[in-house]
Amino acid sequence: MLPLQEQALLQSLNTMAVPAVARFLVEVTSQDQLTSALDWAREESLPVLILGGGSNLVFAGDYPGLVIRIALQGRSWEQVTDDSAVLVLKAGENWHDSVLYAARSGYRGIENLALIPGTAGAAPVQNIGAYGTELCDILQSVTVLDRQTHAVERLTVNDCAFGYRDSRFKREPGRYVILEIRLKLSRSASLNIGYKDLQEYFGEASGSGLTPLEVAEGVMAVRHRKLPDPSVLPNAGSFFKNPVIPLAQFKALQLAHEHVVFYPVGESQVKLAAAWLIDQAGWKGYRDARVGVHNRQALVLINHSGGTGEDILRLAAKIKESVWKTFGVVLEMEPGVVGGL
Repeated sequence: MLPLQEQALLQSLNTMAVPAVARFLVEVTSQDQLTSALDWAREESLPVLILGGGSNLVFAGDYPGLVIRIALQGRSWEQVTDDSAVLVLKAGENWHDSVLYAARSGYRGIENLALIPGTAGAAPVQNIGAYGTELCDILQSVTVLDRQTHAVERLTVNDCAFGYRDSRFKREPGRYVILEIRLKLSRSASLNIGYKDLQEYFGEASGSGLTPLEVAEGVMAVRHRKLPDPSVLPNAGSFFKNPVIPLAQFKALQLAHEHVVFYPVGESQVKLAAAWLIDQAGWKGYRDARVGVHNRQALVLINHSGGTGEDILRLAAKIKESVWKTFGVVLEMEPGVVGGL
């Protein structure tokens, strides 16, 4: 029997802490349970939402179907040599704990992704990234259950069609359930500490023999200075992507706003700092009765006092309109929206 819950409260299962109710909820700890849950939902003609850590979504209302919370646990090492190894993570493993596990084991590759909330299975969906590293840089494969074919497949990095905060999983929502991921790590790869905040944190030590654990701890310290703890101030992390615009548009923008913060992307595009745009549009530190914008990081929307998903989305819409009117740049939300009309 599946451990089904009816009219299940979801507020504690999303880091925005917005209230919502699922018609049915089940937590699965094995692939057999997952298959049974999907079969049951299909027999009952119910929509299905796959939920990990709830850190990258906003519930705009109640969910009328079955929410399946992925709790598959397990870590293991494969293809171990003197210099490299593949870390296998089941989808329900806590991502940050897994980063520290790899770093303490002396392996390099994911230390810059410390303190990103969520589960290992959710990481490929968004192609998580921070401080100059993206998941696709060190991902070897993703094992999935294809709900169209009912087959278990192992997808390569190319199969996943990764982009900036994007992937095949995001573009084909609902088709795949991620079961586990494989990460290709090294004991000798160069540590990536070129990001300005990390250089400032490490100072003269940035040129010495840092360990991956020290880099992870540095990333954690930098993030703690800028980003609120979701358990204290409910949030979904970075709420907007850094917009990528054509070089010609950027040059026109720079003429009007000479201090615009940007990062070159190839020869024909430029990535803008969404946080700078939002800050300059006057939203950093904004707060109404329920929700607001973090006072140290304008990318983070906060649920201060019992806000709903609709409250969050209304604020996001106002910010997008303001940035568009000020800079002529369209912001795109990172979190997915679930439920509502």
